Amino acid sequence: MPFINVKTNASLSADKKQDIKSALGRAITAIPGKSEGWLMVGIEADYDLWFKGSDAPAAMVEVSVFGSASPSAYDNLTGQITDIVTSAAGVPADRVYVKYFETPNWGWNGSNF
Repeated sequence: MPFINVKTNASLSADKKQDIKSALGRAITAIPGKSEGWLMVGIEADYDLWFKGSDAPAAMVEVSVFGSASPSAYDNLTGQITDIVTSAAGVPADRVYVKYFETPNWGWNGSNF
């Protein structure tokens, strides 16, 4: 039940958004037990975003997961997410933040897991 939301001030074509969505679907497996089959992805391009006082290309990626994962799994996923955003959106790696949220409660289909 992961959710990944990508906010970037870069402009992205529909094809680039699809590329990012597909790559994130593969990358989420860095967290044991997670798969594209339960992944929800949001992509907010042309987002008003400044980093270090500049509106140069940047991205904020938020990853929400049901339960938790090890620091090494998150480290692996951060590297993959950074590579995806860098290659697909042209955002330099040093202008990408990745933030993780863990929750013990996750609702779906009218009830909680």
